[in-house]
Amino acid sequence: MTSQVDQSEAVDGSGGDEGRPGPGGGRSGPAVPGSPQPRRAKPIRRLDRVIIRFAGDSGDGMQLTGDRFTSETASFGNDLSTLPNFPAEIRAPAGTLPGVSSFQLHFADHDILTPGDAPNVLVAMNPAALKANLPDLPRGAEIIVNTDEFTKRALSKVGYPADPLADGSLEAYHLHKVPLTTLTLEALKDSGLARKDAERAKNMFALGLLSWMYHRPTHGTESFLRSKFAKKPQIAEANISAFRAGWNFGETTESFAVSYEVPPAKLPAGRYRNISGNLALSCGLIAAAQRAGLPLYLGSYPITPASDILHELSKHKNFGVRTFQAEDEIAGIGAALGAAFGGALGVTTTSGPGVALKSETIGLAVSLELPLLVVDIQRGGPSTGLPTKTEQADLLQAMFGRNGEAPVPIVAPATPAECFDAALEAARIAVTYRTPVFLLSDGYLANGSEPWRIPEVDELPEITPGFATGPNREDGSFWPYLRDPQTLARPWAVPGTPGLEHRIGGIEKQDGTGNISYDPANHDFMVRTRQAKVDGVTVPPLEVDDPDGEARVLVLGWGSTYGPITAAVRRVRADGGRIAQAHLRNLNPFPANLGTVLRSYEKVVVPEMNLGQLALLLRAKYLVDAQSYNQVRGLPFKAAQLADVLWAAIGSEGGSPAGRPAGAGVDPTTGATADPTTGATAGAAAGPASEEDNR
Repeated sequence: MTSQVDQSEAVDGSGGDEGRPGPGGGRSGPAVPGSPQPRRAKPIRRLDRVIIRFAGDSGDGMQLTGDRFTSETASFGNDLSTLPNFPAEIRAPAGTLPGVSSFQLHFADHDILTPGDAPNVLVAMNPAALKANLPDLPRGAEIIVNTDEFTKRALSKVGYPADPLADGSLEAYHLHKVPLTTLTLEALKDSGLARKDAERAKNMFALGLLSWMYHRPTHGTESFLRSKFAKKPQIAEANISAFRAGWNFGETTESFAVSYEVPPAKLPAGRYRNISGNLALSCGLIAAAQRAGLPLYLGSYPITPASDILHELSKHKNFGVRTFQAEDEIAGIGAALGAAFGGALGVTTTSGPGVALKSETIGLAVSLELPLLVVDIQRGGPSTGLPTKTEQADLLQAMFGRNGEAPVPIVAPATPAECFDAALEAARIAVTYRTPVFLLSDGYLANGSEPWRIPEVDELPEITPGFATGPNREDGSFWPYLRDPQTLARPWAVPGTPGLEHRIGGIEKQDGTGNISYDPANHDFMVRTRQAKVDGVTVPPLEVDDPDGEARVLVLGWGSTYGPITAAVRRVRADGGRIAQAHLRNLNPFPANLGTVLRSYEKVVVPEMNLGQLALLLRAKYLVDAQSYNQVRGLPFKAAQLADVLWAAIGSEGGSPAGRPAGAGVDPTTGATADPTTGATAGAAAGPASEEDNR
């Protein structure tokens, strides 16, 4: 889904009270023949942002519903950020808490960075979805529930002693009781579908209702459904009918007296599309191969949450992409390394457990000094851990998880869209320096999405393979380890090139000739040379955001913590606090100015979704007392939670403004929240936010 944004002209997607587009492209009103005519137009309340969470059973289609709402929101021109959250089990028991799947979307008329701390609107398809998500809701939030699922059996299955829809326990919220299943079946009574098949369309009814409620476009969803079910037109039309019925229900029912409008965001001019981290990363790999003039070869074994990259790249054979689904992780990376030896851009994708299996071959790639991209989409561990939940706990594994001294450059994107740029950067380093490179994404980035400005081709960096074309010695011989004096990279010789016959392998090699060597002095030299090559990789200097230059506290992050950290920094600054921020994309080698930056501040706070891995590296390398703030809950940080941590750090340095308690609810020494289970939360009702977490 793409949209054109031109800053010279304002975009008005609402159509006003009378011209509001309904399903089928008409004006406000029903699109289903025979449906009742709408009453007088309902009032429209203008908002600057909304956070919606769709939640239901794993079989209720919440991910599809959220994805479609997101796509239409992106085409409308809002800035957005998403957080899909689903169980690892293929099909957890229906109606149980472990089986709840949710999709959260934050969209706004301004620049935002996170999926939001707390939903303004919860769509709960059953009692389990309500119970699992209710603790995250602020007072005054809107709750839309499917009353058909609140049976005695379903309530008892999740431990509700009484019906929460009737016992007064939800009085703090705006509750909308909607019989979604009944209304869907009524809308599809003439569709010819069996009752069970018709019931499955209730998520489209809910999507239609929310599309009406927030003035989302509808044409794209109808086109998507016709395309998705092109071979089953009856199913396609049934879903469209349910979608339209939900839209019309919102327009005609007295249950929803107000609809809401969130105008498009003012984004830089360009062509945009909604993109997830894994999709952006896939596009970045293809772009890197094209810029380098190399075929792209992916050797991979399916693993959550990295499998989407394999699925996506398999669609692009027209760009010279070859994908190989191996029988295991070791075979996958072995094939990718073999492709690199043959002159291709070799890539292998995996998650933490797969990295452990690939470690020996990564060490081989270090020894062979061949370009190879190792893409690690991090997830909760250890072992199988939390396959569908996010974590940043593979940094030390990427840095040191091989036998011997086997240094590898590491690149980590900060946002879903930045996964595209990170793939290009990782490929540039791998090809230029003849080394394997780690690209550390995570489940939050991989599955989350945001608007991405599609770059022009001439904006992309050039990547020059510089293959060896002939002998490199005056005597007419070819030495495979005769290095470039600037990069220390050895020649990349494609097998079969006349005059470039050479032998390489995993046993230590003699400098220059590449012959097997057990000489102690040579081994010492080769180890130090490989380390020097990685240390010499050119990376941009670290940029510090310190508006007035008077901050005494620096918050430093890496990877997907960028959004929550930046949102927290904005909160602190809005309340008068002085805080500096920096974010690392290159983790090995670190930017050359990192040590100077760290020593420029009295305190450095490092939030991570692990137990302090980057902080450990910073303390060891720069001898600074970096203060960790950590969580490993399988979920991203919340902006309010981090804001309290930063206030605690500022307060301990004497920088807390009058009237603001330093680190309310936070231990300023350890950074632990008062409630280590849930952390701090923030949010607002469906109206304008009482405290903007991303401005």
